Amino acid sequence: MSDEFYINRCLELAAIGMGKVSPNPMVGCVIVVRDKIIGEGYHQQYGQPHAEPNAIKAVFDRYGNDAPNLLKDATAYVNLEPCAHFGKTPPCADLLVKHRLKKVVIGNRDPFVGVDGKGIEKLRHAGIVVASGVLDDACKHFNRRFFTRVVKQRPYIILKWAETANGYFATPNGHQKWISGTLSKKLAHQWRTEEDAILIGKQTALMDNPQLTSREFPGKNPVRLVIDRNLQVPQGNHIFNGEAKTIIFNEHKTAVVENIHYIQMEDMQFYLAQKIAFQLYLMDIQSVIVEGGAILLTQFLNHNLWDEARIFRSSDSWTDGISSPVIKGNLIERVQLSKDELSIYMNHANR
Repeated sequence: MSDEFYINRCLELAAIGMGKVSPNPMVGCVIVVRDKIIGEGYHQQYGQPHAEPNAIKAVFDRYGNDAPNLLKDATAYVNLEPCAHFGKTPPCADLLVKHRLKKVVIGNRDPFVGVDGKGIEKLRHAGIVVASGVLDDACKHFNRRFFTRVVKQRPYIILKWAETANGYFATPNGHQKWISGTLSKKLAHQWRTEEDAILIGKQTALMDNPQLTSREFPGKNPVRLVIDRNLQVPQGNHIFNGEAKTIIFNEHKTAVVENIHYIQMEDMQFYLAQKIAFQLYLMDIQSVIVEGGAILLTQFLNHNLWDEARIFRSSDSWTDGISSPVIKGNLIERVQLSKDELSIYMNHANR
């Protein structure tokens, strides 16, 4: 089997940790001897062992006393450079050196300053053969949330909305009226389990009274983020229930009341999108879905502060309403979901 085959297998394993390891990257590891996989592992939960120790443990669990000699003849495949620093777990590069693996094949170098080539250097210094850059682009795209946070010092920003066939985003008075269908709603709730947070503005909170949970799909709820400059959203709204951690960005107070966190910001009428993005970076929020309303989405679009846009277009038309934001990006996928059409755009100008 080729190096690309095993790195692809690393990505398959790593994807199982989606939504559970942030702000760490998703990583899988495959250990091979003479074209036979003898152990696999992936980073399962933030703060717990990384992919490499889980894969090595799998070798010992399966082969017992024969494991040390097998590892000396093995090649480890990993989609991201093994870490070289002490964090919540010991360095993975040291573990590979300890077991004296013959070779390590890597997808991406880790851009984090605590690693960034240091893991590769440790391995080579110990006499381990290292090959890197295998499926480099695919591995970077897979961990695009992590790379965006580390390199750009902001979260990976996903814009999401639904619009009618003739381009309306909301009713003329802004009141809630569902546009997309049941299948689209279920998919949107799956996305919530995969990302760290979900962001709305005050008007959306007032008009729609959304829950912003993942109730239609098994998994965690995202952190709920609400921009409410003058604290006008009533305490009885769903965002104040106990179902998820909620952060209220405002100009009046910083406080914590049970699971509601108030964060005071200054001059929210200026550069709001940039301020929110940097604040989320400081809070270790690696990815965020911006769900609206139209004014908030347009702010992120106008400042070119987005990475991906996911737009549901219904087959229904309205006679009037609030126009949808205008997207300028690279259309990478279009999928039919019952009566809805999902279009996914990437902002390649922002890569």
